[in-house]
Amino acid sequence: MFKTKALLQGFAKEFLCVKRKSSSSAVSGPVPLDPKNFKLQRALLVSKLSRYEFEQLRHPHLNPEQLEAKLRDRGTDFDALIFLHNLHKDFERTIVRSFQDVGCEVKLANRVEFRSSLSKDIMHWADVIVPIGGDGTFLLAAGRASPLFAQSQQKTPIVGFNSDPKRSEGRLMLPKHYSENPADAVAKIKSGDFQWMNRSRIRTTLLGNNGKIPESTDLYRHCVSKMEQEKTEPQFLSKEMSRKYKAKMKRILPYLALNEVFIGESLSARVSHLQLVVNHQHIVNKTKSSGLCVSTGTGSTSWHTSINRISRKHMEDLFQVLPDTAKKALRGISIEELVNIYNQNLLFPPDDPRISYSIREQICVGVWPSPKDFESRGFVKNLFVKSRCIDANLVIDGSISYPFNDGAKALLEIHPEDALLAISLD
Repeated sequence: MFKTKALLQGFAKEFLCVKRKSSSSAVSGPVPLDPKNFKLQRALLVSKLSRYEFEQLRHPHLNPEQLEAKLRDRGTDFDALIFLHNLHKDFERTIVRSFQDVGCEVKLANRVEFRSSLSKDIMHWADVIVPIGGDGTFLLAAGRASPLFAQSQQKTPIVGFNSDPKRSEGRLMLPKHYSENPADAVAKIKSGDFQWMNRSRIRTTLLGNNGKIPESTDLYRHCVSKMEQEKTEPQFLSKEMSRKYKAKMKRILPYLALNEVFIGESLSARVSHLQLVVNHQHIVNKTKSSGLCVSTGTGSTSWHTSINRISRKHMEDLFQVLPDTAKKALRGISIEELVNIYNQNLLFPPDDPRISYSIREQICVGVWPSPKDFESRGFVKNLFVKSRCIDANLVIDGSISYPFNDGAKALLEIHPEDALLAISLD
């Protein structure tokens, strides 16, 4: 059969390999305190914005009765909206009491307040940052802490509570059973009965000739957002880097990506034209696609998996073209099992020092990609990206967006000192 050997090799690699384990080269930042020596006295709680609160912000001129009428008139299930709002608020109050009951001073901010008004002073004040909601709230807390972490040796740990475990997966939060008894989790943190977890984060460095950073857009508030923390200073590139990437200066963005960095055209129907250099090699890979997603191990459970996962239908189609010898070798393994094996194998440890790039729907006809053997995904230590796009953006954790149009250059990599310090409970 055509390319049978290559097909079987790829099949064995993707479907039958054992799930990757964390390697000895995993990221390890500065060694944190022994959990038993951790002093929990002040907690900064960051609560998600409920959909009802979001609608209130969108229509500040309406009173509650008018807002209800407007939402019902447009077809919104208002009763469900209020039910979920009250559910979250009840849980929020429970978390506040749980920390106060162990003698902890508490400050509470919602997502909007945390984005706009909290200074680095309150970040220094807190012994722990506690997102309450889902993964989006956790990413917000981690993202807004990034400028502080990048400029200080102090690392404030983060631990999150899932406020609605029946409707939200909350992979970044504590296990769901702690949502039923958050006081138990707080007591364990207070007593030092927990483990530290380092989560690798992607540092984004813009390369150019003037060291300027374009204004960022807050995708949550749909407005130009000023940096809440200090800006990083521009630096001159080494002669080697300057010659290689035809740039004079570099500037590190003040936000670190816990999940992923996405680069692509703003209009999804438009082709994204990018040039990539892997691990500072001498080959410039030219590609056209629906965009580039560069993920950490933490983000491998999110967009990375959504882009690369295989469906049951695809697996069935693959079986149709396999030779009989391969089908016999796989006898006894169901389609569902193979799908699960493949998709689980896409995940990698949150402390992995590598990043994984995924090119969405890479065009593979004619002269594209160039060179022709350029793979649409893979693990790398660092990735240089140059834009040939018209109206593109570089987006960090789906939240902060920077213009990234023709000629823009960025270097994506992981540094051990940028790792997020999280609290883990069994």
